[in-house]
Amino acid sequence: MIDHVSVAVRDLDGSARFYEALLGTLGYTKLVTRPGTVGFGKKYPELWLNARPGMTPADADTGSHICLRASSVEMVQAFHAAAMQGGGRSDGAPGPRQAALGPYYAAFIRDPEGNKIEAATFVAPPA
Repeated sequence: MIDHVSVAVRDLDGSARFYEALLGTLGYTKLVTRPGTVGFGKKYPELWLNARPGMTPADADTGSHICLRASSVEMVQAFHAAAMQGGGRSDGAPGPRQAALGPYYAAFIRDPEGNKIEAATFVAPPA
């Protein structure tokens, strides 16, 4: 249903490097680079970074976040580790969670701009 999402960033080049490492853990690559925007995806750009040099960092209380699907627990863990290595911060370490429709495994991070990004898998973690 959703074709793509856009994330506003102050530092497009720095954010592109951060997201290239972060999204690489989920199988995304940088597909498009234009002045003012960079697109990542698997077959077409699904996540865009849009330069907004005058914006303030995202407020932790915005209530918004983007969740990206991972195909394994290991991918979620690698996503979180890449964020920590790249200058992001943890907003929820990798671990089991409970959703309305059942359990899942996820990690939440904040990118250097303060945007909240989650990686989640609905594959049951090993017991």
